[in-house]
Amino acid sequence: MEFCGQQVVLISGCSQGGIGHALARAFAAEDCLVVATSRSLSSMADLQEDPRLFLQELDVVSDESVDHVVSSVLEKYGRIDVLINNAGVQCVGPLAEVPLSALQNTFNTNVYGSMRLIQAVVPHMASRKKGKIVNLGSVTVLAPGPWAGGYTASKAALQALSDSLRLELRHFGINVITVVPGAIRSNIGNSALAGYNQMPEWKLYKPFEAAIRARATMSQGPHSTSAEEFAKRTAAAILKENPLAWFSYGHHSTIFAILYHLPLFIRDFVMKKAMKC
Repeated sequence: MEFCGQQVVLISGCSQGGIGHALARAFAAEDCLVVATSRSLSSMADLQEDPRLFLQELDVVSDESVDHVVSSVLEKYGRIDVLINNAGVQCVGPLAEVPLSALQNTFNTNVYGSMRLIQAVVPHMASRKKGKIVNLGSVTVLAPGPWAGGYTASKAALQALSDSLRLELRHFGINVITVVPGAIRSNIGNSALAGYNQMPEWKLYKPFEAAIRARATMSQGPHSTSAEEFAKRTAAAILKENPLAWFSYGHHSTIFAILYHLPLFIRDFVMKKAMKC
C-alpha cells in the first residue's frame, strides 16, 4: 500500500514521558506516518487513539523483535523513510565499581540496539537509494565527567559509528544524522534513579554517594528544555530536504560545546567542581 507524500518514520523508545514519545507526536504533527515503538504497548497507551501512529512492541536487544517490527512496517507501509534510534538506558556509578553486567546492558541497548535496527533497515533504504538514519547521542560526549562514564561511553561509541556510517551509506543515498540533546525534561531521571537503586553499595566511593546519586537526575533541573520543544525542533531539522549531519539542541548544549574546546586541565577543574569529585 502506498502512502503518497507522507514520510514513514520508525522511532524506538517511545514510552510515555520520554523524548521518543514527544518525537512521535512531533513527527505526526508534521504529517508523517509514525511507527512508535517501546518494549510494551501499555507504556504508550495514550498514543493508541491517534490514527497517525502505528504502535509496535520492540525490544532493541532482540534480533527477532527487530526483524519482526521492520517486516511489519514494510508490509503495512511499503517503506521506511526515517529511522530514529532513540531507545536508551542510563548507567550511573563510578566506573571502578559499576558491575560489568550493567555496562554490558548499557552498550547492548544504546549501541548494539541501534546497530540492530540500522542493519535491518539499510538493505531496504539502499534498494530505494533513499532514507535517513538518526542516532541520538548526548552532549556529555563533548565533555565526559564522573559518575556516568558508562552511559557517556556508549553514546560516544554511537556518535563515532554515526560518523563512519555517514560516509559509508552516502553512496546509497542514505543520510545519517547525529542528534545531540542537551538537558531535556523527560522521564530519563526517574529511569536513571531506578537503575541506580539496583547498584551494589559502593566501597571505595561511599563518601561520594550523594554526588553520585544526584548525577542520575542532573539533567532534570528547573531550566531543562521541555521534551516537546526539543522534539518539535528536532523533527523540523530532520525533515529538511538536506538535513545537517549534526544537530544539537537543549539546555547546556552551548556550555558543553565550549567545554569541548577548552584545555583538559580547565575542563577537569570545571567537572570536578560541578560533580563534587
